[in-house]
This record gives sequence, C-alpha cells and structure tokens, in this order.
Amino acid sequence: MIENHTINLPSPRPLPDRNISIPYFFVGGSAFALSENLMKPYGGTHPKGSSKRIFNYRLSRAGRIVENVFGIISSVFRVLRKPMLLQPDNAELVVMAIVLLHNYLKRHSRNVFITPGLVDQEEEGILNEGSWRRNNDDMTSLLPIRNIPRRSPAHLNAIRDELADYFTKEGKVSWQDRCS
Repeated sequence: MIENHTINLPSPRPLPDRNISIPYFFVGGSAFALSENLMKPYGGTHPKGSSKRIFNYRLSRAGRIVENVFGIISSVFRVLRKPMLLQPDNAELVVMAIVLLHNYLKRHSRNVFITPGLVDQEEEGILNEGSWRRNNDDMTSLLPIRNIPRRSPAHLNAIRDELADYFTKEGKVSWQDRCS
C-alpha cells in the first residue's frame, strides 16, 4: 500500500513555522530504505546534541509508540504472534480487521483494555517498560530484517534534514538534550 501509493495519506504540509512541505510518513528502522512515506534514522553514530542524534532519538521515541500498540494488539489478537500463513491480500484484511477491533475496544472498553502499566512510560529520560512486554514470550511473528546499505535520493535526505533541523529549533522539547 505504501509503495504503490494506495494508502491515501494526506498531502505534504510544512511543519509549524516552516516553509518546506514534509510528506506524512511511517517510522521505519535502519533495515528499510528511506522513502517519501517511510522515515528511517541516520546511519552511524553522532555526537551528543547533534541534530542527527536528536533526530534519531525522536524517531526512536515515535517507534516505541508503534511497538507499544503492536504489543497490546498482539497480546489480545494472538494471530499476530506468529507469521501468518496467508496470501498478502488476506493478511492485509486480517490486520485491518484487528485494527478496527482494537480501536473499538479502546474506545468502548478502555478501562479493561488499556490497564495502568500496560504501555511503556518514560519519565526524566528513564524508560519503564510496559507489562505487555512481559506477556509476549512466544512472539515469533517479527522476524529479523537484514540491513541492506542503500544510497537515498538527495530529496529524501533533504526531507530528513529538514525534520532534524526542526527538532533542534522550533520543534525542540526540553528533555531531548538529556536523553539523546
């Protein structure tokens, strides 16, 4: 859906107080190729406080949200704990049904579905892992992905650089320097 542009994302827009339009994107790890709708961290190590290190930290925080959601969903919908032996179109339907059910449960049974301590919490730069992580011992659905070095097109690097610059200026948050 991402690669063939059928996911129906909103049109690119500038960040607050900026002029360059940034496409809406998904958070990916270093194993993925940088694309217009898939943002990945900068490779290598970067000095503390540098825009690249801060960008990688902020992207990692966003990725933790995704991990929490997947952890919660897979602890309820156990079909996600192992590889699906389905054709891609059918697997897509299963995932969409699970997302709809998750959203329904979250909206209508929040106190039962999302219990205190279920998700990761970060305070003062210290991560306290959510209880869902302890309940997913048999999780084999996420197979390791090998990193494949790729050269990203210049315009995609420029988008990532714009985000990195924004995170050190207008989009800066008070705790990022301590944590990155």
